[in-house]
Amino acid sequence: MRQQVPPRLKTKSRHRTLAFNKPYGVLPCFTDAKGRPTLAEYVKAPGVYAAGRLDFDSEGLMVLTSDGALAHHITDPQHKLPKIYLAQVERIPNDEALAQLRAGILLKGKRTRPAEVRLLSDAPELPDRPVPIRFRKNVPTAWLEITLREGLNRQVRRMTAAVEHPTVRLVRIAIGPIMLGDLQPGHWRELANSEIDQIYRTAKAQRSPPTHRSRSHPAPPRR
Repeated sequence: MRQQVPPRLKTKSRHRTLAFNKPYGVLPCFTDAKGRPTLAEYVKAPGVYAAGRLDFDSEGLMVLTSDGALAHHITDPQHKLPKIYLAQVERIPNDEALAQLRAGILLKGKRTRPAEVRLLSDAPELPDRPVPIRFRKNVPTAWLEITLREGLNRQVRRMTAAVEHPTVRLVRIAIGPIMLGDLQPGHWRELANSEIDQIYRTAKAQRSPPTHRSRSHPAPPRR
């Protein structure tokens, strides 16, 4: 079992919640009928399941939990929990491409929510991927830091492709207040109660306030 053993935690909950660094080429689930690598090869913690997905060809932070309420707070888009990605893309995006990503991209008739996008001046320090990215001669790459508050299918890849900068490597480094940090691929650690509390606080702070009727248009009387 590839695990980083944390100090013993005093927990008040019967639930378990883990931060896991999913390697490239691993499915974000525990079983696969085709025999492909899954979380079961790395996480030996009965009762936990993935709170959200991370594609087979993507890497980085996942939260695994046995707490259904916590999983809901992480995955439900109404909470707008920020998720931060590092995306290596082909060619160097100009200001126009970056502005399009920030404003939202139309994907199959639906516009993505505004995103925070930053062009990094240097490549981030990341572990080598077991399968190197496919470099194309005379095609430079650049790294973007992208913060999303929704989770459409393969969203980052589809967004960057739409502005003609295909993603060649994608690593998630944060889910709300939980950071990937120095957790190595294939390893996991247990979250402290204080970290779980931070997830709830962040989700509550990001949630959109309810829409109230205008005073000039009162609700019709009950009949």
